[in-house]
Amino acid sequence: MEEIELLRERCRRLEEISFVDALTGLYNFRYLKKSLAIEMERTRRTKLPTGLVMIDLDHFKNVNTRYGHECGNAVLTHVGKVLKENVRVIDVPCRYGGEEFALILPSAALRESVAITERLQESIRCSQVTFGTETVRVTASFGVAVFRFNDECTVGAFLNRVDRILYEAKNLGRDRLCAEKPSPLFMPDEVTASEKAALFSTIEDSE
Repeated sequence: MEEIELLRERCRRLEEISFVDALTGLYNFRYLKKSLAIEMERTRRTKLPTGLVMIDLDHFKNVNTRYGHECGNAVLTHVGKVLKENVRVIDVPCRYGGEEFALILPSAALRESVAITERLQESIRCSQVTFGTETVRVTASFGVAVFRFNDECTVGAFLNRVDRILYEAKNLGRDRLCAEKPSPLFMPDEVTASEKAALFSTIEDSE
């Protein structure tokens, strides 16, 4: 029995390692897809939205070219630390690949997802990486979208949707945040109860 328990523990630890990016300590792309699928299914059951943020470090290739890949790795590690320190306990920060990161925001509507991303953007912008005698400042571009209970897209389609929004931010000049436009169909997810009451009161008064 002791040998069986030991084997189970080793298997569990190997599984954990397989889901973690070795450089940043964040979850990797494999875990991102698995976790996102779980949260999307939760959204379908509970009708609570799931926010997703895609992050791309600006001009990262220039960092590698100018300072070397070790400095580039230091920047990636630094950004991973910033992500860990500036998100909620329930959020899932991941390294998407290369200089791209992703952040799953369970039960976060669009307004809250944007607010979390704005804080993260400012934290990255205000921080710096010291590598030897060099000081490297980092900015990033962000794409934000929300999966809702009646969305019919797959995990891959949702990732692609947010990725397109991210590249809109990059094309607009980088160091920017772009989010999908809110739809009035999902107003209950985007405004507070008092705001809804005030809105409906205004509508009734005008009729």
